[in-house]
Amino acid sequence: MNKITELFKIEYPIIQGGMIWNSGYKLASAVSNAGGLGLIGAGSMYPEVLREHIQKCKKATSKPFGVNVPMLYPNIEEIMKIIVDEGVKIVFTSAGNPKTWTSHLKENGITVVHVVSSSVFALKAQDAGVDAIVAEGFEAGGHNGREETTTFTLIPIVKEKITIPLIAAGGIATGRGMLAAMVLGADGVQVGSRFAASVESSAHENFKETIVNVKEGDTQLTLKELAPVRLIKNKFYQDVQHLYEQCATKEDLINLLGRARAKRGMFEGDLIEGELEIGQVAGLIHEIKPVEVIVQEMISDFETGRKEIMNFDF
Repeated sequence: MNKITELFKIEYPIIQGGMIWNSGYKLASAVSNAGGLGLIGAGSMYPEVLREHIQKCKKATSKPFGVNVPMLYPNIEEIMKIIVDEGVKIVFTSAGNPKTWTSHLKENGITVVHVVSSSVFALKAQDAGVDAIVAEGFEAGGHNGREETTTFTLIPIVKEKITIPLIAAGGIATGRGMLAAMVLGADGVQVGSRFAASVESSAHENFKETIVNVKEGDTQLTLKELAPVRLIKNKFYQDVQHLYEQCATKEDLINLLGRARAKRGMFEGDLIEGELEIGQVAGLIHEIKPVEVIVQEMISDFETGRKEIMNFDF
């Protein structure tokens, strides 16, 4: 047992990121059944769709699972009510002020974790009363912090500032990556990209196949004027860069982005005009695998790496 396995009552300190368009009940329940903590990604779900996924997840696993909630969600009050009504015991919040909902959730017996990209926000989240922090480095896929602090730098800096459990995220897809994060001070890891390319992920097969073909340098953080997001360099990404070359305004970028780009890319499989969000670590992902295999390979790789370190001669 460590701080994270004890906090969530799970076997391994591995949390599945609550990724939009990837993290339905099938993925969340599979990760929980494999010994980690699965998260339903509420960010791409209408309230009643979320309720349906929570109910199906409760039937698919007897193990702990949670819901990831971006707090800028337009129906946030309804989302939080559903979470409480359905008896969800773990909530990961992001993209907003943790003071807004943490007290309410904890009063309803819910363990609260907040995702941050800097030590400043980690301290604010700790002061708000959250039970743990996810510190997410610049390598991560999807929406990211503006600071561009890498995981290797961020984890020890945050660890130095907080007293509550720390979960590392960004660039972690293997057991050795997990080991490195924990050596740096993390108590557990949150894994996104590796689980996006799993059999149980709700992403379109076109997107999954694209992930396993991503090479080093094929992703880039962009759209900082709106909300920084790491994307695969497809036609839509190139269109964004072309606008930048023309000194685009914020309004120009909003007009190009339009609506439902992420759904179009990741859920519907449009690899040309869709928004394809994935982390730099996709360069290490070479095969779509079942969640159970991914988790067991991570644990095996972790143990192998730990033995090698113990035998290392300085």
